[in-house]
Amino acid sequence: MMSTNGETGMRDWTDKATRERLEKDVAAVKSDIAALTDQITDALNTFANSTSKQARRGYRQARESVDSAVDDMSDRGSAMMEAAQDAYGSIEETLEDAITQRPLATVGLALGIGFLIGVAWRR
Repeated sequence: MMSTNGETGMRDWTDKATRERLEKDVAAVKSDIAALTDQITDALNTFANSTSKQARRGYRQARESVDSAVDDMSDRGSAMMEAAQDAYGSIEETLEDAITQRPLATVGLALGIGFLIGVAWRR
């Protein structure tokens, strides 16, 4: 079958129109891909910034918690030290009072404790 000039011209025209339409479609796809790439990049940058802010916030909160715990422990340590000093002073006063009120009983008690330590030491 032989084709005529009209058919050949029509085929050339449709091939040209199809090629142009395909070129436009490829260009549109390229443009869409570039836009999608930009959107993904923006989303990743936003995510990275958000994650960085959350990490800084978490670090700051942890640091504040540690500082608070250290301050609390320091306060408790100071209170315990004061309580120990008060107890020591109270015991000292009680012993002084006992010694001044009953000096012979205190000397006898000291001798008895010394004797028990000596016996335990020999064994």
